[in-house]
Amino acid sequence: MKTGAFLVSALLALAPAAVMAQTYTIKISSPTVNDVTHEWMKAFKAGVEARAAGKIKVETYPANQLGQIPATVEGVAMGTIEITAPASGFLIGLEPRFQVFDAPGLFASLPAAQKVFADPDIRKRLAEYGATKGIEPIAVLAHGPIMLLSRKAIRKVDDFRGQKIRVPGAAPLQIEPFRKLGAAPLSMPLGEVLSAMQNRTIDGVVASSTVFTAFKYYDLAKGLTTLPDSYLVVPAMVNKAFLKSLGPQLEAIVREEAFSAQRKIEAFAQADVLKTEKVWAQNGGELISFDDGEKKKYRDQVLSTLPAVLNSNPKIKADYEAFVAAASR
Repeated sequence: MKTGAFLVSALLALAPAAVMAQTYTIKISSPTVNDVTHEWMKAFKAGVEARAAGKIKVETYPANQLGQIPATVEGVAMGTIEITAPASGFLIGLEPRFQVFDAPGLFASLPAAQKVFADPDIRKRLAEYGATKGIEPIAVLAHGPIMLLSRKAIRKVDDFRGQKIRVPGAAPLQIEPFRKLGAAPLSMPLGEVLSAMQNRTIDGVVASSTVFTAFKYYDLAKGLTTLPDSYLVVPAMVNKAFLKSLGPQLEAIVREEAFSAQRKIEAFAQADVLKTEKVWAQNGGELISFDDGEKKKYRDQVLSTLPAVLNSNPKIKADYEAFVAAASR
């Protein structure tokens, strides 16, 4: 009995040490590679692992290594993946409010978008996104200007007519502007775009500027058109139950390092856009911008789709107004 009691006491004494020795793994998925999102993943990993002192291991899986976007979004919602970072349009099935990021003319520039996503009031608002589905945007990245690559170069607004164009999500604010322009928009995960362009299932693809050089799209087509006042936004979505399982101290580290990494990669993001332009030109690509008349024509058409979408959802309308207010500060 004494021996048994001694063993029980010894095991109980060791139990707290076993709990303290527990380690956690954070798997991060991204559809892209060698871009802003990948850079955020690396900065987040370095910051968390340095501060967590061996209690958290961060594993990064760029370029769809854990599956296509719909599968990884579902994985985070179910808790089989801790974090995923797709374009915001692929998250509207879990949280319709994400589509506000695609409102035409929301940001005047990439640095302006970065400042908005660092605004305390906006960060507080964003923390509510996905709450009913057990997810949360732990960082929000202004990825880069949205551009359109098409086999038939888009040089003016009328060139959109009849084009089958891949868009990053199926939200009304992604679909309706292109319908207004006379195109046929089609939501498609990034991992499926290359083959779709090759077999001509689609005529063109909309994505952040840096995606086109990262995946060498200059081998498919040469005309890359800047879409005025449009920027791709990439939220890094975390499973909230996993965050809570870390305990207060480790959860705080993860949250702080996610935002810290978001700020650290801002300069990289801006430089990456300029690098993209050079790489595109070096590989025989053409960078196309609308003249002032075509820009006005484009803005008039896409902005005309905004009121109906905003008025159909009070929360999205309130979000839009909050973003506009933050941008003016």
